[in-house]
Amino acid sequence: MTFNKKLLDIVACPACKGKLVLHEVPHETADGDAEKAAKQVLVCRFDRLEYPIDEGIPVLLESEARVLSLEELEQVKQHD
Repeated sequence: MTFNKKLLDIVACPACKGKLVLHEVPHETADGDAEKAAKQVLVCRFDRLEYPIDEGIPVLLESEARVLSLEELEQVKQHD
């Protein structure tokens, strides 16, 4: 199940209340095929936080967020 992009207009970063962007991260499957699988996440560029999306539902909890490195943040910016 994928994330409904219309929700981007109403969801916000729980930490700063800023805008979130949808990003697809390559994700290896059990057989090692990264091209077939990509997981979706929501990213707050200001706080450098990545929020997971579980079965199409964003998990907007600071405790579940992952801090992005500067290199990872640059990859997000390049895809937008």
